[in-house]
Amino acid sequence: MRIAVAPVASARVDAEGLLLSADPAILGLNGRSGGALHRPLAVPQIAVVARLAGRLRIAVQRRVTIADGEHDLELWVRAQPDGHLAISGWAETPRWRAAPDPLPPVAPPGAWTWETDASLRLTFIAPDSGMTGGDGAFAMLGRPLTSLFGFDEGAGGVMPILDALARRRPLRAQPATLRSGGAPLMLSAEVRLDQMGGFAGLSGMAEPVAMAGPAAAEELSDGFTAGLDRALRTPLARIVANADSIQAEADGPIARDYADYAADIATAGRHLMELVDDLVDLQAIERPDFAPEIEPIDLADVARRAAGLLAVRADHAGVILDRPDLDEHAAAKGDFRRCLQIVVNLIGNAIRYSPQGERVFVTAMIINDRACVTVADHGKGIAEEDQARIFEKFERIDASEPGGNGLGLFIARRLARAMGGDLTVASAPGEGALFTLALPIG
Repeated sequence: MRIAVAPVASARVDAEGLLLSADPAILGLNGRSGGALHRPLAVPQIAVVARLAGRLRIAVQRRVTIADGEHDLELWVRAQPDGHLAISGWAETPRWRAAPDPLPPVAPPGAWTWETDASLRLTFIAPDSGMTGGDGAFAMLGRPLTSLFGFDEGAGGVMPILDALARRRPLRAQPATLRSGGAPLMLSAEVRLDQMGGFAGLSGMAEPVAMAGPAAAEELSDGFTAGLDRALRTPLARIVANADSIQAEADGPIARDYADYAADIATAGRHLMELVDDLVDLQAIERPDFAPEIEPIDLADVARRAAGLLAVRADHAGVILDRPDLDEHAAAKGDFRRCLQIVVNLIGNAIRYSPQGERVFVTAMIINDRACVTVADHGKGIAEEDQARIFEKFERIDASEPGGNGLGLFIARRLARAMGGDLTVASAPGEGALFTLALPIG
C-alpha cells in the first residue's frame, strides 16, 4: 500500500451543491472527476455526504472509497450543515490489492478451525476429525454455518455471535452444539474484512467442552430480550432505514448496482429484525407461567385478516390468495393475536414456496370437535421424514434456500398447543403442503 499523508483538506459547497472553494487536494480530485469551482461537486461519494448533512441539519462523517486513476482513495469525510467539508485520510491502495485476511488461528489439541464467507457459508474446516458428520468436512463446504453448529445463549442471556455480527467485532465464548451428535463446543472467531473494509466472513475455532452435570435448561433468560434490544434493534432499524433511503435514491441518482446492494442490505436487516422478534416470542412461550389469553374468536375472521395483511406480498410474488368469504365463520376458543400470528406465518411460508401464478388456499371450517384453519399451497412439498423436523427449534428443510430462521413453525405449534389445540402438516414431495391449525370450538 502507498500512503499519501496530507493535512486535513477543506472545501465549501452551497445549498445547491456547488463547489465554492477548496484546498488543492480536493480541487485536484474534483477536477479529475470532471468538475470545477462554482459547478456541482463532481465526486459523488463526497457530494452525498454533503447533501445528507444539509438535509438532516447535523454534522455527518463517513469513510468513503473513490476510484482515482489506477488507485482507490480511502478518505474520511466530515460535512457540516453549513456546507463546510473536512477531508482526511488520503490513503491510496491499488485496485487489484487483495484484501488482508487474518492468519488462521492455531487450534489447540482437540480443537479445529473453520472459516465462512460474507454470507456465513462454510469455506474451510480442518482437521476433518469426523466431527462434521458422516460425509466429512468436504460435504459441509458451501453450507450455512448454522448447518454445522447450533448456537446457545452465553453469559447474560445473549448470543455472542449476534452481537459480534452486529458490531463487527471478534466473537468470544459462544456456546454451541454440533449439529451431528450434539457435542458441546465453545466457539471463537475473528472478523475478516475485504479491501473496502466490508464484512467478508469469520475465521474461527471450535473447542470441545466437557459436560458438567445435567444440561442447562433451554429457557431463555430475562436478560435476553434486553440484550437483543441493546445490541440489535436500534442499529438494525437505522441500517434498514438508511438502506431504504439509498435504494429510493433520496439523495440523488445512483448506479443501479448500488441501489440493488442497498435493497439487499434492507432485506437482510429486516430478516434479522424478524429473528429478534421470533427470539423474543421464544422467550415468552418457554416461560413456565406462559398462558395465552383465551376468549371466543372467529377463525374465519382471523384467516381473512391474515390474508389481507399478506395480500401485497402475494401480489409481488405473483401468487393468488384464496381466502374465506365474509359469510363464513368458525367459532373457536383462543388468543386472537396469537392465532393471527400463526396464520400469518403459515400464509407467508406458502407464498414463499409457491411457484408464480399458483394459488394459496386459506380455508376455515369446523371438523369434528375442532375449529380449523387450513393453508394449502402447490409448492415442492415436504418429505415424510422431514415433517416432524420442521417443527423443531432452528430447523429448516433446506438451509441453503432463502427463507426464515427456523423458529416460525416451532413457535406456531407451541402457541397452538398452549391454546389447547395443535398445528399439523400433510404433504408429499411434489404435491405441495397443507398446514392445519385446530382449536377447541368456541
